[in-house]
Amino acid sequence: MAGLRRDPTARQVRLGIELRRLRDAAGLKGRDAAALLGVSSAQINQIESALTGVSEKRLRSLAANYACTDAELVDALVTMATDRTRGWWEEYRGLLPTSFLDLSELEHYATYRWDVDFLHVPGLLQTEDYARALFACRVPELPEHDLELRVRHRMRRRIVIEKEPIPYTAVVHEAALRIRVGGRTTSRAQLSRILELSEADHVTVRVIPFALEEFADMTAAMVYAGGTVPRLDTVVRDGPHGSLFIDSEAQLGVFRTLFHRVEAAALAPERSRDLIHRLTKEL
Repeated sequence: MAGLRRDPTARQVRLGIELRRLRDAAGLKGRDAAALLGVSSAQINQIESALTGVSEKRLRSLAANYACTDAELVDALVTMATDRTRGWWEEYRGLLPTSFLDLSELEHYATYRWDVDFLHVPGLLQTEDYARALFACRVPELPEHDLELRVRHRMRRRIVIEKEPIPYTAVVHEAALRIRVGGRTTSRAQLSRILELSEADHVTVRVIPFALEEFADMTAAMVYAGGTVPRLDTVVRDGPHGSLFIDSEAQLGVFRTLFHRVEAAALAPERSRDLIHRLTKEL
């Protein structure tokens, strides 16, 4: 149908999901919501499927019809529906997988960010050479042009902790710091970069040492992006075919708990810096 989106972004999809959740919580069918709003059932389905947008007036009417009294949530949804920002990541549309762009968009709107990683340095902390070495290990091998596109995109993503900073915490296992991605020189430069970034007031880096016991049950690598309200938080995990975005309230609660457990088990920031500094000297 003319006028419908062909490829909605993850943010647009999330808006539709949240509106459907509000309707379900109100015990209303799509046809009931359509009748209350004075539109067709197809229009409600298109809004909830992110195939079409929704105006502030209609969104607030929907929220009222659904008896939603959470004013902060409604305001946040209105912002999602009406923001027409064209972010830097749009330069890569059609050049990189959609999941790359969706992650950049998520980071742009996040109010804070938590990372947990066990095998690699988190993307936002990576140097250009480290990122290039990681992408070069992909099977099947990437053509040079595609590899460089991914590297440039990853370097642009660092804007959220370098130029438009949000509170950022990374919990990294010692294994990720010891693996020599790209060789000795690249690894040393990567560790030095982590030390440099960790000096910023908004950046916290904590290390899980090999010596930590009884840790096997908490190995949940994740990216946790805080929304403007907790209900709009998002967890991103690597899946077999790209990034997996998780947004159900129950799962968000699970990952919040897991992050706080991992954070509590890790070394304090100063002790983490000492460990990273020692590893740098060993290279």
